[in-house]
Amino acid sequence: MEIYVPDIYNEDIYKINYDVLMSRGIKCLIFDLDNTLVSIKEMYPREETKKLFDELKKKGFKIILASNSIKARVKPFHEELKVDYIYSAKKPKIDKINEYILSSKFGLDEIALIGDSMMDDVVCGNTIGITTVLLDQISKAEFPIARLKRIKEKKIQKRLRDKDLFTKGRYYE
Repeated sequence: MEIYVPDIYNEDIYKINYDVLMSRGIKCLIFDLDNTLVSIKEMYPREETKKLFDELKKKGFKIILASNSIKARVKPFHEELKVDYIYSAKKPKIDKINEYILSSKFGLDEIALIGDSMMDDVVCGNTIGITTVLLDQISKAEFPIARLKRIKEKKIQKRLRDKDLFTKGRYYE
């Protein structure tokens, strides 16, 4: 069950204490796109996201987008935010993210994966062995496959809550 437990759980990308991540040695932030940065209906990043990413880059973080969405969906965010990206990542499979990690200069202890899905983002990051940050989803609107995963995710969250391993709405760093 620990494969589903994030290292950090927070409300959204704006509430994460990035200084804490930096103090833990994190240098590379891999962000999910849909329902982490924007809703599935948004085609470009929000201004507040651009400002946050600019601040994070000034602090010295390397930022990557890693989305299960196709290239046409992810590329406008890559261009607007001026960050590297991985499209069709197929999370929770680790192949594409591992490929990036192996080609980067970062060790596993220097990378955090930030996303809204226990089933995709947390499982992927925990399988690889990097820091995982789970966020509440931005919107209830989702792609059909994500809706199916949320049903399973709720059952897993109940089991985790019963074992006092994770409780939705109880944020922690």
